[in-house]
Amino acid sequence: MTDPAESLAQRVAERVVDILIHALDVNALVQLVDLNALLEHVDINKILQRVDLDALLDRVDVNPLLDRVDVNPLLDRVDVNPLLDRVDVNALLNRADVDGVMRRVDVGTLLDRVDVNELMRRIDMDALVEQTDLGAVIARSSGGAASEALDAARSQAVGLDQFIDRWAGRLLRRKNPGPSAPIALLNTQADT
Repeated sequence: MTDPAESLAQRVAERVVDILIHALDVNALVQLVDLNALLEHVDINKILQRVDLDALLDRVDVNPLLDRVDVNPLLDRVDVNPLLDRVDVNALLNRADVDGVMRRVDVGTLLDRVDVNELMRRIDMDALVEQTDLGAVIARSSGGAASEALDAARSQAVGLDQFIDRWAGRLLRRKNPGPSAPIALLNTQADT
């Protein structure tokens, strides 16, 4: 068993503490505390180590913060050249969502900003001509023109042949005109 005097002392201490707590004006006590001196003894790093930043950030609504940010001074500090060096235009154009990207880009406005004369000055025409197979280009273009000229000449020859045939028929006074095509050709057309 415990000593009765000790038990009595314990009860008296509890009662005194209870009376003190109810008698104290906590607001007046807090005003007496020098918060700056108290904060000098606080180790902020230890407190921050105990904070779950992910949970804290999950509770933050970023949109009101972004609404307060003036983006122009931020953009003034950005060096665009390294940013553009990181853009792979070919990969961008090969993406499946090119249509979606192009809907967000006003190509006309973008091209209005391009100095075409400066762009043309940068082109090495001599190197471009060296890499171009002009013979093939000329052959393709002249081959098409020659083919069209040959077709026109054939058409004219057929017309001339028909004209001569009509005149020969008149001179020889034929009553029935000859066949409109060679007989072998007419026989194959009749079979089909």
